[in-house]
Amino acid sequence: MSLNLKRPLVFLDLETTGTNVATDRIVEIAMVKILPDGQKQIKVKRIHPGMPIPPEATAVHGISDEDVAHCPSFKEVANEIKQFLDHCDLAGYNLHRFDIPMLVEEFLRVGQAFSLKDRHIIDVQKIFFRMEPRDLSAAYRFYCGKDMHDAHRAEADALATYEVLQAQLKKYTELQSCTNVEALAAFTSDGDFVDVGRRMIRQNGEVLFNFGKHKGKPVRQVLAEEPQYYDWIMNGEFLLDTKEKLTEIWNSMHMENLKRSGKA
Repeated sequence: MSLNLKRPLVFLDLETTGTNVATDRIVEIAMVKILPDGQKQIKVKRIHPGMPIPPEATAVHGISDEDVAHCPSFKEVANEIKQFLDHCDLAGYNLHRFDIPMLVEEFLRVGQAFSLKDRHIIDVQKIFFRMEPRDLSAAYRFYCGKDMHDAHRAEADALATYEVLQAQLKKYTELQSCTNVEALAAFTSDGDFVDVGRRMIRQNGEVLFNFGKHKGKPVRQVLAEEPQYYDWIMNGEFLLDTKEKLTEIWNSMHMENLKRSGKA
């Protein structure tokens, strides 16, 4: 059984200087675009991160400072990447928790917004972990019957993830009705998160904090009762996207207060 696509689906994989989305940077991005007719387009960009690549990161993906010394910065390739991803749904391995937050942050750092609105997102890891909890190499071996070569190289990982998803669709009867992107995105979703950092979640139409002492409490209620909590988040090491989404709520509350007081 193959994917039933209404628009292109891009399998995305990043190699980075580390795993801290707020402080680390992208050193390589691979995008494998699958068109509705089954054709495949691949774009791989190596990027100068603007900071040293730690030896422990190089040990994982094999990319060193020398390898990116003459590569463009993210700002120089941002438009090219965004254009390649325009009007596409997204798929990847651990996409929700790492690749998407990292990519969104990189765009925000260079003054650009990368919208996830109206995009369906498939996290192949979620299918794998629900069915066969292991890592990507094990998933590739289990579903595709062969060993991965060049693991932790962005292009190899993205292509392997595409093959794993195809094999999952064939293997599990539970996925027989999930050949379209909308159904797969719903199957792999674990919540309606407001921000890519997953600090806020939407439940029953209300936005709640999803961390810390106010976890489970409505954001608007917390900001009304403890406005300094907004300042604490804005001055803390939270993702730019989290701060932007929280500021939208904060500004909305401010405008509502002005209207009630007759000043707007």
